[in-house]
Amino acid sequence: MTQALISTRNETVPIARGGWLDALRFIVAFLIILHHFQAAGPHALAEALHPVFERGGFLLTNFFLIDSGYVLMRVYQEALRRGSIGAGDFVLKRFLRVVPAHLMLGTALIGLVLLSSAAGVAPRNPEWFDWSQLPAQLLLVQSFGIPGGLGWNAPTWSISALLGCYLAFPWILKGLDRVGPWTALALGVGVYLAVNEWTWAALGHPVWQMPMKYGFIRALPLFFLGMCLARFASRAWIHPRLAGWTMVAATAGFVALQWFDKNALASIACLSLIILAAGAIPVTRPSKWVEKAALVSFSMFISNEVVRIAWFGAVNVAVARLGLSEPVQWALWAAGVLAAVGFAFAFHFLIDAPLQDRIKTWIRSRHRATAAAPAPQPA
Repeated sequence: MTQALISTRNETVPIARGGWLDALRFIVAFLIILHHFQAAGPHALAEALHPVFERGGFLLTNFFLIDSGYVLMRVYQEALRRGSIGAGDFVLKRFLRVVPAHLMLGTALIGLVLLSSAAGVAPRNPEWFDWSQLPAQLLLVQSFGIPGGLGWNAPTWSISALLGCYLAFPWILKGLDRVGPWTALALGVGVYLAVNEWTWAALGHPVWQMPMKYGFIRALPLFFLGMCLARFASRAWIHPRLAGWTMVAATAGFVALQWFDKNALASIACLSLIILAAGAIPVTRPSKWVEKAALVSFSMFISNEVVRIAWFGAVNVAVARLGLSEPVQWALWAAGVLAAVGFAFAFHFLIDAPLQDRIKTWIRSRHRATAAAPAPQPA
């Protein structure tokens, strides 16, 4: 029975756009927006509805970290093995994928704070805009023990941590190439649990709740877990029906766990099963809409805090001056959530995607120039 459901002899399902993996990226990005916006309404959603709106955010970020390792492993592993892309080129591509958007939004946020201050509108929480915290955040080094990064566009700590994961990716790939799928799966789980024990003993925190300055330590085991899941998925065929029911059961388990408490380790296990199952379901009818939504998920993640600060800065002034009723405030809150999604779509299609097309063209021309260069002659 087990051999019929999971097999290392059958051809595995290739990763494809427009399926469940893409849908999950958009859904999780939207839930992260709800998490960041939940305290900005007349009453915090965690108080008015359920604490899950407050405590679930770190798990949603964990999903993105695991998913990043999984997707990058499945997309780039063969190219790196063949040598059609080098380790340096891989890191450069990933660096240029995230840093330009980060710098543009960081600059926009600085401009917003300066303009509002010049207009005499003080931030509702001025401690979030301590200028001493900004350099580490702009340089994306706040996750490596360098002071700074609090406030401003604080969620960029995960982008900072991912840059370190990108550097480690080619070397981790070489190590995983030496083990089979089941061993890789065991390594992913075992390393995460071992690091969790170490951080408790050495730093006094579980690995899933490390302070921002240790963000890389939090991110790397999750990224490695995602790579191990991808190694397993690339070598082990999972029956689509088993994958579908696993995704349903793991999603239900994740939701049930959040209803009672954080249950972080069990929740991360559910997230891992969801990603593994989603990647094993064949994309027979890819959706262009789902693909486009997934492409926007990065912009949703990196821009929503900037939109929240701008939107509710204006809303708070309007509430104070006009005495708006609570229903109107809730309507403005919902409009703010929609504004964050709309801004992300506009930023992606009008700014980020065209810029990335230019960067890809430059990288291709760089490769062609390198390939056409004459080989050095022996002395």
